[in-house]
Amino acid sequence: MDLDRTDNPQSQTVLVVAAHPDDEALGCGGTIARHVECGDIVHIVFVAEGGNAARMNALNEFDKEIDQPNIQHAATEAAGTLGAEPPKFLGFPDNRLDGVDLLDIVQSVEAIFKDIKPSIVYTHHRGDLNIDHRRTHEAVLTACRPLPDVRIAAIYGFEVLSSTEWSLRGDSGQFAPNKFVDITSQLDKKISCLECYNSEMRPFPHPRSREAVQALATVRGTTAGLVAAEAFSVIREINYPGIWLKRC
Repeated sequence: MDLDRTDNPQSQTVLVVAAHPDDEALGCGGTIARHVECGDIVHIVFVAEGGNAARMNALNEFDKEIDQPNIQHAATEAAGTLGAEPPKFLGFPDNRLDGVDLLDIVQSVEAIFKDIKPSIVYTHHRGDLNIDHRRTHEAVLTACRPLPDVRIAAIYGFEVLSSTEWSLRGDSGQFAPNKFVDITSQLDKKISCLECYNSEMRPFPHPRSREAVQALATVRGTTAGLVAAEAFSVIREINYPGIWLKRC
């Protein structure tokens, strides 16, 4: 179920706010593709650089620093694969958002919202292990606070393999999806999008592997009686005048 405006029922503005390049593909790549196929305009914003911090590889050894221009190029190619608009990069330090004043992140996100004016927002689950994911979630909720002149009708939290399922925050912080999007027809496009991020993907059985992504889509699908799905937590839905739910 997606939200639609009465003034133009064929096009909805959607914004995905992710901490790092590839989070958007893992979390909601199939849903992005589905929005685009339904005529919606999808924008993607990355809060952190995604290219300056060393990453642990499948052998528990630190990889060399990922080249930032290359990861931004990969993110642009990934967005094109899904049919989304070219992404925006806020450039905050990778895996160090806890050292940045939250107000600075909020103000940067707010500027994007004022420019794009989305009705639907996708972002990270609040309980992820990765600190950048949690800070991004907090910044988005602050920037999306329901003020009289704001019409963000829906905010959904997505899961990211190797962060969401690794969190040990107890029942109150665990990902408990209550929204499922059928991506049976978009799963191949999601996998193709992830191939743009070869430097971030890992061999099976690492959770950031093609096989794990497909397995999760199958599990989320069967949970909802579907072949493949992406799962979300409904953070907020507001029934504003002139906006109604539609099936896409």
